[in-house]
Amino acid sequence: MKLFKLTAALLAGCTLLTGAAVAQDDPVEATMIIYLDPSVQFFNPVVKGAQDAATAFNVDLDVQYANNDPVRQNDLIESAVATGVDGIAVSISSSDAFDDSICAAVEAGIVVIGFNNDDLEGADGNCRQAYVGMDEEASGYELGKRMIEEFGLKEGDVVFNPREIPEASFAVARGGGIERAMSEHGITVETVRAGLDPAEAQNIMAQALIANPDIKAVFGTGSVTSTVGAGAIRDAGVDVPFGGFDLAVEIVEAVESGAMFATMDQQPYLQGYYPIAQIAMAARYGLTPTDVDTGQGAFLNQERIGVVKPFIGTYR
Repeated sequence: MKLFKLTAALLAGCTLLTGAAVAQDDPVEATMIIYLDPSVQFFNPVVKGAQDAATAFNVDLDVQYANNDPVRQNDLIESAVATGVDGIAVSISSSDAFDDSICAAVEAGIVVIGFNNDDLEGADGNCRQAYVGMDEEASGYELGKRMIEEFGLKEGDVVFNPREIPEASFAVARGGGIERAMSEHGITVETVRAGLDPAEAQNIMAQALIANPDIKAVFGTGSVTSTVGAGAIRDAGVDVPFGGFDLAVEIVEAVESGAMFATMDQQPYLQGYYPIAQIAMAARYGLTPTDVDTGQGAFLNQERIGVVKPFIGTYR
């Protein structure tokens, strides 16, 4: 861990221990920064959770989108610092790109909580004071192990793991967990950049399946590849098991129909609610933010998926 990160973390601890900075009746000022754009439906429950927490804890909340642009995301962080917010909730989609701006925010006495994506080194790699989200590497590993056991994947097999943004921390972590499970059994993992456009991703995945008839299973890495995975398998005219991450109407229907084995749910509503609630409690009462693993009980197969269906887009 870099010295300036340690210094910033110590300063942050001192700030929180000194007590409340915001009076009970005054609104807490918070900015939430999402690394993608508003068209990505996965973040709808995140925003709802954040807005619900803002209402419950009297928070003046500003939600911003970085549109998958690290420069814009740093600008948004710096702008929030300049306006003097009490807290920032930020998706840490890169292990390097936001280190300086997040540490500067913490040094300025602002509560910074990561959500949805974290530095691959966790607290050792970034000054953020807490992380609210799934343990993504562990979830990838769990999905990989379950697919091996369920479908008899074995040494010498090849599986396909397309990734929307291969360099993003969520893809590195989830894909790494899948690769760890496969490597323990001598199984090869092939991957491609699928992108964030659903139609384009479906076509890329289908063409890869057609080009390699030896693929024995498909793993979606995020909401896009998991949403279009069943369609890509159908388009390619192959019959292979498929598992992935996140929730959407298409994903639920694919699991219900058996076209998809299971999905790993990271409970995005909580990823929005808890950071804003913790920012408010830290600002008002000096309470120290804490990590929250929103991926516990994440595995949703055909037996469990029906419970969440009515809440897609709001609480799930």
